[in-house]
Amino acid sequence: MIDRAERLLRACRREPVDRTPVWFMRQAGRSLPEYRRIRERARLTDIVADAALCAEVTLQPVTRLGVDAAIVFADITTPLPGIGVAVDLVDGVGPVIADPIGQASDLDRFRPFDAQASVGPLLEAIGLIRHASPVPVIGFAGAPFTLAAYLVEGRSPRDLERTKALMHEEPAVWDRLLARIVDMDLAYLTAQAEAGAQALQVFDSWVGQLSPFDYRSSVLPHVRRLFQGLEALGQPTIHFGTGAAGLLALMAEAGGDVIGLDWRIALSEGWAKVPGRAVQGNLDPQAVLGSWAETERQARWVLDEAGSRPGHIFNLGHGALPPTDPDQLRRLVDLVHETTERSVEPALKGSVG
Repeated sequence: MIDRAERLLRACRREPVDRTPVWFMRQAGRSLPEYRRIRERARLTDIVADAALCAEVTLQPVTRLGVDAAIVFADITTPLPGIGVAVDLVDGVGPVIADPIGQASDLDRFRPFDAQASVGPLLEAIGLIRHASPVPVIGFAGAPFTLAAYLVEGRSPRDLERTKALMHEEPAVWDRLLARIVDMDLAYLTAQAEAGAQALQVFDSWVGQLSPFDYRSSVLPHVRRLFQGLEALGQPTIHFGTGAAGLLALMAEAGGDVIGLDWRIALSEGWAKVPGRAVQGNLDPQAVLGSWAETERQARWVLDEAGSRPGHIFNLGHGALPPTDPDQLRRLVDLVHETTERSVEPALKGSVG
């Protein structure tokens, strides 16, 4: 049997594993009662600023759910204050930025990102997690486009009207903005890797609002620079976008050892669009809210779509929803592990597809 500490990392490299690794986006969150008890006395920013508390929250789902990875507990906007952008995380609203970016002069407010000064407690938490965790630690950052959308819109971007206007009408300003975000992401993710993170995920929560034309011309070059900059770290990288079924080939072109799939595309179809990559996904988060029979039916379909090929990481197609029963998630982890358990030795003789 492969050591639990290696299962996810091997899958990222499309190497044979003894069972398909499982983890869930937002696994340390509102679906866990132990997390909700902490939130009664601490805001998200308080948790991220307290290394011991951040480590505790990050490790809660590892203990409770038996998942194969611990993803660092933070928000995609966590590093923004480090470049001079004030962010308020408002319950029920999300990140709110009081002074959005609207013109070239606004970029002059940005300062170089110093990871230790900006997110020192988070980096300390990663070290604590790495020491205590039986599974790999995943660090993460927001993708350049998604962070740019927050910076331009000022809050959760729904129609992206201002963002697309800036991208189309002020391309030089747009490119400068994304270049500054890439610089920040590189410094932030590098610091997480140096602190102990063993894999790195880039979240592009709003990229599905883009056409392939806009992605290729205005976003892909910046994302490619980000992933090329991460290559020197030697950590597996995961590239995930929401609603991005029409952009998967372009996202793979931009970079990432693993391409995350949401639930809007069949896993086999998504995998065919990103040849040579591992894939992560892609059970509909809503499927876990219903009966166990329905959860099992849909989970088995995802596993059938993967077909036991090396390079599949089981996950939800997006984050675990607040009403999700943790016992249902634990049962799902067990189902995936038991259904996919296999001997590694025969697979080592074949080629990795």
